[in-house]
Amino acid sequence: MASRRVALTSLGCKVNQNELEALKGMFQQAGYEIVPFEESADVYVIHTCTVTHLSDRKSRKLIRRATRQNPEAIVAVTGCYSQVAPEEVLKIPGVDVVVGTRDRGRLVELVEEARRTGRTINAVSPHEKGEPFEELPLLQTSRSRAFVKIQEGCEEFCTYCIVPYARGPLRSRAPEAIIAEIRELVAAGYQEIVLTGVHVGAYGRERGDIDLEGLLKLVVAIPGLGRVRVSSVDPPDFTPGLIAILTGSEKICSHYHIPLQSGDDWILRRMGRRYTVKQYLDLISSLRQGRPRAAITTDIIVGFPGEKEEHFQHTLEIVKEVGFARVHVFPYSPRAHTPAALMPEQVPAEVKKERVDRLLALARELAEEYAKGFVGETLETLVEEEMPESPGFFEGHTENYLLVSFSASEPLTGRLVPVKILEYRKGRLWGQLCS
Repeated sequence: MASRRVALTSLGCKVNQNELEALKGMFQQAGYEIVPFEESADVYVIHTCTVTHLSDRKSRKLIRRATRQNPEAIVAVTGCYSQVAPEEVLKIPGVDVVVGTRDRGRLVELVEEARRTGRTINAVSPHEKGEPFEELPLLQTSRSRAFVKIQEGCEEFCTYCIVPYARGPLRSRAPEAIIAEIRELVAAGYQEIVLTGVHVGAYGRERGDIDLEGLLKLVVAIPGLGRVRVSSVDPPDFTPGLIAILTGSEKICSHYHIPLQSGDDWILRRMGRRYTVKQYLDLISSLRQGRPRAAITTDIIVGFPGEKEEHFQHTLEIVKEVGFARVHVFPYSPRAHTPAALMPEQVPAEVKKERVDRLLALARELAEEYAKGFVGETLETLVEEEMPESPGFFEGHTENYLLVSFSASEPLTGRLVPVKILEYRKGRLWGQLCS
């Protein structure tokens, strides 16, 4: 009998993408054939996001698309949207299985049960303090960098954010499990390891026996490790020891993603963020003392309730002062169950859009300025793929996360190679492979 076909897709953050690969591996181990989401399949899995109302809408659209592609298929929905709004998901005709952000290791079993019994299964359960980190066997599909999830959950409860409700309390993965996985990945030839999680800077906080600094010391000591990249770390999570290892170890990429969210102290207080603009700037200064040319990237929310033009101007000023290498800009989106959704002075959509456009224009200028500063230099680049539109040209990222393209006579995917940077064009650096 031919193996059953399963199509999986995901919305949202890198953690979601990482978890999607784990779900693919679970279905493969159960004998399923993985097929593109656009194709007809026996099972569809939609890994949802709920960070904005647009994410909710996109999640529902993907679910309905799956039910249309094969009305006889089993449709399973998991992820953040299904965790916070399972009843909304269950209202969509054709949904057979709903799982949230826990017990995802049972997804294949639940799909088989729905197929066997013909009944709809709601397996969403609330998160509980003290619940363990859920180990999901990860199938690494990239041939260049590998993602390793080190923690789950968040307890910050910023006034705009639904993530603590969707992901539950802090759960840190055992350091022995993390180190064992990275050793296997290094042995398999991966040159870059990315440490991911929902609140990475809080790693180990609920354990009490290790923190992110301690974990990084274990990681950089692994023989044969090429380089390690740390995903987003919140400003209050930086300790002097963490700053020292981030800037002092040559194996740790000089790329620090540090969410700012707003450049105005009044807005930051309304957001429930636990730092001031001065503290943020002092942190950037400390990092640049150790790594003067590091790439600092950030997230900013535009149009938070009560944001006036003067508050937004403060944000523009801070963005210029820091000189971010990249800025991810998000218009504020009210989320049910969060305090900010009930705040007065909600900013009109047209005002948010105008401010987003202005900030994006500044961000593009700063990104170009930062990248052009490396023209003429030789940068070690992790080759990720051949450019589909340009055969013979490859692209990859430097350790400070600049996108580089260059020509080569042979496939180099997954290797770290030196590239002489010649110019900045079309939003990326172009260079020549050094012999």
